[in-house]
Amino acid sequence: MSINLVQSKLNSYACQSPLEEEQALREITQEIVLAALGRSDFFGQAGFHGGTCLRIFHGLNRFSEDLDFALKEADPSFHLMPYLDCLCNELSAFGYAFEIEDRTTAEQAVQKAFLKDDSVGKILRLNYRPGSGPMRKLRVKLEVDTRPPAGATYEMPVLDYPFPSAIRVFDLASLFAGKMHALLCRGYVKGRDWYDFIWYTAHRVPINHILLSAALRQQGPWKDSAIETDNAWCKKRLAEVIETLDVKKARDDVRRFLRPNEIPSLELWTRDFFLLQCQKLP
Repeated sequence: MSINLVQSKLNSYACQSPLEEEQALREITQEIVLAALGRSDFFGQAGFHGGTCLRIFHGLNRFSEDLDFALKEADPSFHLMPYLDCLCNELSAFGYAFEIEDRTTAEQAVQKAFLKDDSVGKILRLNYRPGSGPMRKLRVKLEVDTRPPAGATYEMPVLDYPFPSAIRVFDLASLFAGKMHALLCRGYVKGRDWYDFIWYTAHRVPINHILLSAALRQQGPWKDSAIETDNAWCKKRLAEVIETLDVKKARDDVRRFLRPNEIPSLELWTRDFFLLQCQKLP
């Protein structure tokens, strides 16, 4: 029975708290959603990117919330909802009974939807099931950028769980370009961005500057400029962001996405630490 695949995978996480168990179940659900999308033509049109992509395909040591996609080419006529209807039928075999909440508005380039479920948790053996009251609904957010910047490059790995499925993903240089855009342009502190930045610099990942430049010209302080980035430019601009970074807010944001053994490393986070990481840009 397919629910046994979910239970076995959940057991492998050896969760130590209700939050870890919730995060693990969400991640398992994300992988099943990806595999189900891989059975359609979705990845013929779109690529997977963002923190969850880095987590699932490259072993990033933090949990992540959203499934982020971008079309290979701009297509304002693209619609996400038909894929979600088919996906929900596919996932019913695993014990899910998703509600779909469409958050897309007509003028938005990024289509957004939530999948919500309170069924699968009722049939799993959970170590941290609530003692009273209803269980929290499992939520998976999906976003698809229908007018993405040009320049992304891709890989096509096979996701093994819960069944083999080919998933188009941004390559590491393109993933790093997306993260650099977020670090330079996001209007609030998101510690997960900085955690991922450490991962990229520690692994000496290059930046896809074609994609980064296109993204900056599309959205942010450099919108509609003729900007062309390189590593020296990124180091300078990122240092300016770091000089005003609220490090405590960054730590507090990322803490709930980490396992307990990862949390002590947050004490290293200072502005000077991040400035040193900047120098590791290849």
